[in-house]
Amino acid sequence: MILNCAIVDDSPSQRLYLSKLIESHTSLKLTAEYNNALETKNGLRDHKIDLIFLDIEMPILNGFELLDVLNNKPLIIFVTGKTEYAFKAFDYDATDYLQKPVTKARFQQAIDKAIEQHKLKNDIAETEHAYIFVKSNLKKRKVYINEIKWVEALGDYIKIVTHENTHVMLSTMKAFDKELPEGKFLRVHKSYIVNLEKIDRFNSKHIEIGSDFIPLSRNKKAILADALNNI
Repeated sequence: MILNCAIVDDSPSQRLYLSKLIESHTSLKLTAEYNNALETKNGLRDHKIDLIFLDIEMPILNGFELLDVLNNKPLIIFVTGKTEYAFKAFDYDATDYLQKPVTKARFQQAIDKAIEQHKLKNDIAETEHAYIFVKSNLKKRKVYINEIKWVEALGDYIKIVTHENTHVMLSTMKAFDKELPEGKFLRVHKSYIVNLEKIDRFNSKHIEIGSDFIPLSRNKKAILADALNNI
């Protein structure tokens, strides 16, 4: 995995130092350098950037103001000489906050975080576009996994409930559960598997998904709470 990087800093010496760190790292590729925020905003239209090393104190627009006007934000590692912006930086979901002068060891820690976040971001994107084929009413139909709200047992069949449709297919709950991504769905009752991201509320007896109520087994409440904390 290679992350395409950009440096945004009004200091030529700082850009040079960061560029050497980036070029010496096997997982990074320096794609662009900018000396101010306005130049960055225009330049990002022409480059696919995964990670920005962003200075905060710059003329015209500072680093925070730049992020306020970007529509699609890459991963951000702030690089600054001051510690006073640290709390505000993490309000912007920064991957890390490096204080100048940046050491090689601290730089490596930040890159490890960036690589992990990039992997997670890609995994989520893949899951959103993942689908399975189900045989319902003698036809094979494509069902996007992220659109499934819950799965319900119906004897030798199961019912798959999505936002738009309901599909009934011949299968066991156990077999179908294996087709679903781990950590995204949970069997909350012998007859129900739910999409954790669709849950609105739950108590000791049932789960609410929109206006629908799904029974919750007593021994699954703690497991459900842990699962929801991990998504």
